[in-house]
Amino acid sequence: MASAALAAKAAPPRTGEKADLGAWLAVAAGTIGAFMATLDISIVNSALPTIEGEIGASGTEGTWVATSYLVAEIVIIPMAAWLERVLGLRTFLLVAAGLFTAFSVLCGISTTLPMMIVGRVGQGFTGGAMIPTAQAIIAQRLPPSQQPIGISLFGMTAILGPVLGPLIGGWLTENISWHYAFFLNLPICALLITLLLVGLPHQPLKLHLVREADWLGIAGLVLGLGGLTVLLEDGQREQWFASELIRYMALISATGFALLAAGQMTAKRPIVKLALLRNRQFGSVSLMGLVLGAVLYGTSYAIPQFLSAIADYNSLQSGKVVLLAGIPSIVMLAFVPFLLKKVDVRIAVAAGLCIMALSAFFDANLTIGSDGGDFTLSQLMRGVGQILGMLFLSQSVVRSVPVSDAGDAAGLFSAVRNLGGSFALAGISILQDQRTWFHSRRLEETLNANSPMVQDYVANTARSFGGEATALRLLSQQIQAQSLVMTYNDIFWVMGMGTLIVLPLVLFLRPLPKRAPPVAVH
Repeated sequence: MASAALAAKAAPPRTGEKADLGAWLAVAAGTIGAFMATLDISIVNSALPTIEGEIGASGTEGTWVATSYLVAEIVIIPMAAWLERVLGLRTFLLVAAGLFTAFSVLCGISTTLPMMIVGRVGQGFTGGAMIPTAQAIIAQRLPPSQQPIGISLFGMTAILGPVLGPLIGGWLTENISWHYAFFLNLPICALLITLLLVGLPHQPLKLHLVREADWLGIAGLVLGLGGLTVLLEDGQREQWFASELIRYMALISATGFALLAAGQMTAKRPIVKLALLRNRQFGSVSLMGLVLGAVLYGTSYAIPQFLSAIADYNSLQSGKVVLLAGIPSIVMLAFVPFLLKKVDVRIAVAAGLCIMALSAFFDANLTIGSDGGDFTLSQLMRGVGQILGMLFLSQSVVRSVPVSDAGDAAGLFSAVRNLGGSFALAGISILQDQRTWFHSRRLEETLNANSPMVQDYVANTARSFGGEATALRLLSQQIQAQSLVMTYNDIFWVMGMGTLIVLPLVLFLRPLPKRAPPVAVH
């Protein structure tokens, strides 16, 4: 129901016409809104260690700050087309921008983890609504001859937002305060609202469409994904089904997915058209998108956490490392039209997956002495793999289904990709708990208290640092640091293997039409 579905409801200017100033102001508003929404997905990643310390959250609990935004986005993106029809495009975007501002302020003044999560969920709901509507504005307000310009602008936001987020968040954290990573949205939203008022016409409300909504599907999405996210995020800490909370979350999640399934069978227009997954090509595209989303969001989260914990990098330094992935992406964006015409989609996606896997394997050989320089090559490779993988997959989405289902396919693909990111963050939290404990126990088993080497180390350290207790504490810290490094190696190895596992699915892809224009899919 997203992107293409929104576009289908409006008649764009005729071929040969030129867009007026109001149309370009509307496109600028949509682009700014989409950029702000994608920026805020990752703006907390490099600042997260600082935020965790100030709101009293542990490292594993801190993943909620990122995951809650992604899950809320997954829920709202399929609903965007229906909400646009009910409220009208301008009213819908004005409401979304206003609420996004309010929730950004809530995040900025948060003093506890629950308060921050509420703010991030609200940001995800309202920010996610601005992504598909940006694509709708391009299709509705620009003639076909000028739509490639709008698509290129939108493509820049989709690439720059996630990679600039950690850098901007890091700079603000180090030079002003992490709070301004959220307060930054206030002047941007003020500009956005002004452009919307000038560039988009008012449309009457159509409240009678409320009755047509797939309420079972909407409730199912919220309960199913919400319950599953809590289950995955807190399961390890709560000892899984030994916890009453986890049992409740499993029940809520199962109920939600049952409601979603009921909506598929009873609704005239389901909120998410899951039947599309039976299409062999679209199902393959979605599964590859799930894995690529996991790698992209997972690495942009894991790298700053590693650099903070092991290399003692501050937020700004970590943000610069994450930014490296955006350099080849921006350079390659200029060659997108040529690539789409000349390169077979199967070759491009296979190359992208292989490059993404190889970059993850490069990061699976970290040591206690690793720093940002050790991520340079892998990040540059990741930028290339992102363009080849995600760009061609996004084009395959709408080409793999009938035209009437293109909007539903685009929305479902966006949701699946974000779901991959959510799974990645939850998986990182689980692996950190399990593998850090596992590696620390294995390292301790190799250190025999009666070993002359261990006794000499403790004795020498005690003489240098003032006592045996201090020496043992330092030894314990070294074990924990080494086990954490080994854990991150495991995390990157899992990402690499997951990417290779879906590689054979490229055989199900069909070549793109040679003369078809590029399609904007977030």
